[in-house]
Amino acid sequence: MIIDTPAPVRTGEQRLPDGRLLGWAEWGPDDGRPVLLSPGAATSRRLGFGADVLDGLGVRLISLDRPGLGASSPVPGRTLADFAADVRAFAGLRGLGRPAMVGNSQGAPFALACAAADGVIGALSLVSAADEVADPRFAEALPPELRRLVDLAVADPAAAEEVFAGFSPGAMWDLVMAGSPACDVAVYSREPFASAYRTALDEAFAQGPAGYARDTVLAMGRWGIDLASITTPVALWYGAEDTAHSPDQGAGLASRIPGAVRHVVPGAGGSVLWTHAGEILRGLV
Repeated sequence: MIIDTPAPVRTGEQRLPDGRLLGWAEWGPDDGRPVLLSPGAATSRRLGFGADVLDGLGVRLISLDRPGLGASSPVPGRTLADFAADVRAFAGLRGLGRPAMVGNSQGAPFALACAAADGVIGALSLVSAADEVADPRFAEALPPELRRLVDLAVADPAAAEEVFAGFSPGAMWDLVMAGSPACDVAVYSREPFASAYRTALDEAFAQGPAGYARDTVLAMGRWGIDLASITTPVALWYGAEDTAHSPDQGAGLASRIPGAVRHVVPGAGGSVLWTHAGEILRGLV
């Protein structure tokens, strides 16, 4: 499968009330229904999805750089709730109302924080969502090395950030390629996707590794999100071949979110955001 991931149609940096910049990129009609994207681990705003269906669906996809990644100002010690506050401010300043949102991979807990915050987003799709691996129910399900990193993120976040700060764009590419099933490697390694992916990795690390390191500590630690309070409609999408993002492919995560609907796509892996973009967006809007 050849998946085109064209460069953004529009890019910019929104100045927030405290003076920081939040980087964004857009695809689709500029008057379309806004759908925000919280991107996956170590990728910038420049890796979108579904470019071939956005016009037909009337969707304006807006991808956001989290603080310290890409074009967004760093915020040492930031929290998941801080990201929700940034999204609230961004949507207000750009007149987006309560946009829908997609949280991909490690971007999922940040998107869930937006869903748990009152009035920030109107609907949410979690795609290949990173699960709350620090939850005790996963204690025996994680590989030993991952278990050690999760325990460190919980017990000593600063020390964990130092570990994750040792990563680079090349190391992330190698990690993804080595740990993905064949159906994902076929997507990630084929042009033009491979070049777009690697460009997004390079841009995410443009300010150094600190933004990625903080992201990862927040995602691997205890989230502190009251999932049971979420009233926003939530859908979860997993590829049947993907066991890296959630040991139970989101079954437990879905059960903790009132009314959440879980989809498991046969033959797909963690790249389901790109291989099944039309289904995901149609279900969201």
